[in-house]
Formats: sequence, C-alpha cells, structure tokens
Amino acid sequence: MRKIISIILCCIMFIGLTACNSGVTDGNTVTESGLNGKAIADNAVLDITIASHASWPYEEDWKVWEYIREGVGGTINVTAVPSSDFKTKFSLIMASPETLPDLIGFQNKPVGYSDYCMQGAFLALDDRPDLLPEYTKFWDSVPEEEHWMRDTRADVDGKVYFAPIYGMDRSTNIRAWLYRKDIFDKHGLKVPETMDELYSVSKELKVLYPESYPFCIRSLVSNLSVIGSSWKPGFCYGAYYDFENEKWCYGASEDTMYDIVVFLNKMVTEELAPADCFTIKATSWQELITTDRGFIMPDYQTRIDFFNNIAREKNPGFNMTAMIPPVASDKGIPMVNKHNVDSMAYSICNTGDEESIENAYRYINWMYSDAGELAVSWGKEGETFEVVDGKKQFILPAEGDSARSLYGFTTIGTYLRVDPEAADAFVSKEQAATTDLILEHTYEHLNPATWVAFTSEETTQKADYETSIKTFMEENIQKFIIGQKPLSEWDSFKEEMKELPLEELLSIYETAYNRVK
Repeated sequence: MRKIISIILCCIMFIGLTACNSGVTDGNTVTESGLNGKAIADNAVLDITIASHASWPYEEDWKVWEYIREGVGGTINVTAVPSSDFKTKFSLIMASPETLPDLIGFQNKPVGYSDYCMQGAFLALDDRPDLLPEYTKFWDSVPEEEHWMRDTRADVDGKVYFAPIYGMDRSTNIRAWLYRKDIFDKHGLKVPETMDELYSVSKELKVLYPESYPFCIRSLVSNLSVIGSSWKPGFCYGAYYDFENEKWCYGASEDTMYDIVVFLNKMVTEELAPADCFTIKATSWQELITTDRGFIMPDYQTRIDFFNNIAREKNPGFNMTAMIPPVASDKGIPMVNKHNVDSMAYSICNTGDEESIENAYRYINWMYSDAGELAVSWGKEGETFEVVDGKKQFILPAEGDSARSLYGFTTIGTYLRVDPEAADAFVSKEQAATTDLILEHTYEHLNPATWVAFTSEETTQKADYETSIKTFMEENIQKFIIGQKPLSEWDSFKEEMKELPLEELLSIYETAYNRVK
C-alpha cells in the first residue's frame, strides 16, 4: 500500500483534464489539434510495457506493430516483458511514478490491480468520454447480448480501467465436448446425448480398445466447472452465481456434487476414465488421445487442430471434432459453462503528465475505430491478407505459418477490437466450422466469480476462507471419485462441511457482485 500511496503523492494528478477539447472526429483524425490524420502528434512519444507470451514472444518487426504505429502516429516505444517475469516486473513498475509507462498491456489482471485502480495509479476509461468517441460509438453499436465483454471489466467502483476485448470470444478459451468421430464412424457408435449413454458407449469402446480410457477427462477440478451445466445450469465446483435462483452457491457443497461424484466414481472404478484424472500430466494425456486410448473428453476447442495436426502424420483418418454436450438428468442442459473470455487488456497509467495521458486515451480510442480494427485484425491487403471470393484470408506463404507467428496479430498488446471473421481465420477451417455449434451450446452467463473485483480487505478475507475450504473439498472429493473413500461416508463429509466458512465466503462474493450487477 505504501507503494500505491507514493504514486499518488508523487504524481501530479491530472486536474484540468476534463477541460481538454480533443476535437476527435474519428479513430484516426484529430482535426482541431492538427495531427495530420493521426491519433497523436508526430512529436509525441508513448511508452508501452507489454507482457510477452512464451508461445508468441514479442518481435519488434511484426507487421501488426508497423500498422499500429502508422495508424496512431508519434513514436511508440514498446518494452516487452516475458510473461514468466511479468509479476516481478509489474511490482517494480508500480513502485514509483518515475517507472510508470503510459500504457501497460496485460495478459491477465494481476494480483492487487483493483487496489492500484482505487488509489489512482490507473485511469478509468469512463472518466474521459471526450477522448474516447470511437470507444463509445463502438460499444453503443454492439448488441446488448455482447455487452458482457465490457461490463465484466467493471472494477470495485463500477468503472472500467481494464480495457475490454471484443471479437476474440470466437477464438479464445472456448471449451467444448470433443470426440473421435472417425472411431465412432468406424464402429457405428452413437454419439452420446446423456450421461447414461456416455457410460454405455464408453463400455463398448472399452471392449473394442481394452487398454483405453474412453472418457479421457483431465484436470478434473477445473473441468468440473466446464461441464457442470450438464447436471445443473451454470454449476461450478467452487463459488458461482446461480442465475436461475439468483443466489451465490459453492458447488462442491451442493447435492448436485454428489450426483457428479457417483457418476465419475463409476467411470474411474470401471477404468472408463483415468484414475489420475485429477493430476495426469498433459504429455501423458496427449499420448492416450493420439494412440487410440482416449475418445471423448471436455477440453479446449483448440485441441481439435492440436490433435488432428500431430496425429494425422501417422493416422491420416484421425478426426477429433466437437459434439453436443451430454445431459445428466432433467435438471441439466446440453451446454458447457462459459469460458470463452480473452483476459488480455490495456490500462492507462496515471503518470501525472497530462499530454501523455491524453495520448494514451487516444491510442485506446484508435484501437476501437474501424480503421484500428482492420489494422490489428487483418493488416493491409496485398501484404498480410487477400480477398478471395469476396472474403478476406491471410497470406501465409509456407505450410505451418500462422497469422500470429508471422505477423503478430492478436499477440499481447496488439488489439482490443478484433473482427470476429479474423478470429475464425486464425485456426483451420475444420476447427472454425465447429465454433457455431460449440457457442450455441455454451451457457449464456459468465460466472461472476471469475471477474468480480474485490477491495483489499475482501481479497484478504476471501483468500483466508478459500484456502481452508479448497484444501478440504478437493482432498475429499478426489478420494470419493477415485475410490479411496467409500461413498457411504458422504453424509459424514456433509456434516464436516458445516464447519467450513462457506457462508462467510459467499457473503464476500455477494457484496462484491451487488456493487456492479
């Protein structure tokens, strides 16, 4: 907290910002300021710090940064910090106003972010609508059902500091039920529509492939919060908001959890699912899938391209694709829980330099303009994309090239508003063809527990409660599922749960959510 206070004491707070008249007429032009069609003046300098993802580490000569510099104007200095080092670097950046850049491009919201916002280290987009006409115009044009992409960025005071992403919900963190279509076709098997059918077809597959685990689920604790809607709409393992009954719940303590445990225990006991489904390493799990020992699983949509690409080298007919989620009972729905959220964002730092602050707002504003969307989604026709049969497609000279690795599109810090058609073009046509089906079977509500902001005091209390609850719950649920603890002891487990601070924890979530819902 001392670091935050020092920022406030040392920074020249931007009194008079509201008196500024930017004269912005569109995403690229500031006519009254004489900026020659650019967002900022030629002699202006913006210092930007971004996280650099290990899979697509920042490259200075990426085309996307060339297009950003051309559209925004001025001089843009980018400091890229490896994601693995970002937590440490972020603490150092926030230690003094002298080390603050004008903008920070985050991969995820860091711990303590809300505290910095409330102390004035970051600036709210809501406070400068005069500098964000394209931002306002764009979000006013977006259908109401898509406003969650912006609204879930609200902080403790209800304002948005963490600039929202649009368009990447068709590409990022999409979860789905996947299955081996070629295996099902080969043996004339019916794709399961219920959990009972999933059990039956798994038994058939086990006979055909004795060494297999047909229901090849992994990372079970997190995946329970993906497939929970099959038992109850929006059900998550931990804290979640029950939109049907308008109340906060803790999934592992509900009766629904028992139904899930009984099903999974049966699958593990009969070796239809891996016994180490809680802890199995990705490499071991991948080997099961690619060697005809795993056929149905909930996971990331991107696993379609991942598995098809590597498995088809030895098995050209290998075909992993998406299926409609099976339903457990009349209480469930054929949907996965919503996870298709892009966690990247920009935040404007309160450097105390009014001119730099205004330019940072204008940079953000350009990102939401039509010109900005085209530049960061597709680039330039003839250079990074071409139009074929009336549709844009990326120019990828060599097999294996991707728009991310080749041009830098949708890498951290390069986008805020993305053309959804470009998001589809980042993956194979085969995978993209499954997106509509998957999203049609994705629960409409995003669990507020994944995005709601907490005060410093709430964060501390929540961490204390969750540590004891999570340890107890996970240890016992895992034992029940893998058979180390008999199901006959479930009632005793429920009695022990009464000693946990569940009500206190859910009260914190409720208070935080009520501030912004």
